[in-house]
Amino acid sequence: MPDYRRCRVAGGTFFFTVVTHGRRPILADELGRSCLSRAMRQTRARHPFQVIAMVLLPDHLHAVWSLPQGDQAYSRRWSRIKELFTQAYLTSGGTESVISPSRSKHRERAIWQRRFWEHACQDEDDLSRCVDYIHWNPVKHGLVECVKDYPWSTFHRHVRTGDYEEDWGRSDPSPPGFAGAWE
Repeated sequence: MPDYRRCRVAGGTFFFTVVTHGRRPILADELGRSCLSRAMRQTRARHPFQVIAMVLLPDHLHAVWSLPQGDQAYSRRWSRIKELFTQAYLTSGGTESVISPSRSKHRERAIWQRRFWEHACQDEDDLSRCVDYIHWNPVKHGLVECVKDYPWSTFHRHVRTGDYEEDWGRSDPSPPGFAGAWE
């Protein structure tokens, strides 16, 4: 059985990749986006975290969160977000993939991949690379030609706060090999 080791840094800042089951593009429509927004809002109300950056693509999302001092329970937050999303999505008419015998045995729905990928941001430079990667991602996936044209990203918030110029991202800001397992 695999040994999934998570990086636990109380009060840390983390980069995440969360993927839908079978890479179904369920996050590309209004139902998926509204269910995710509500699930995140409800989870943050009970288990606070700061969203530093986020991008929502059709079949996955990337996010950078900072957790409160002394708190390292990001797995609990993602579990709750996935659970709340799934309930709302299915109740509102969304459909799921075929449930495998393994998922059935574990009483799991076929909406999200079981796990997620995380990376603890080591310093300000690492954090900056992660945030740049998030905002560049829609261009990388061919969804838009310019970062500013993608609506489901915190890029626009970062422009308003002066962190980016509106025309930022004319070329890939990631160092070679930076993405690694993130996709």
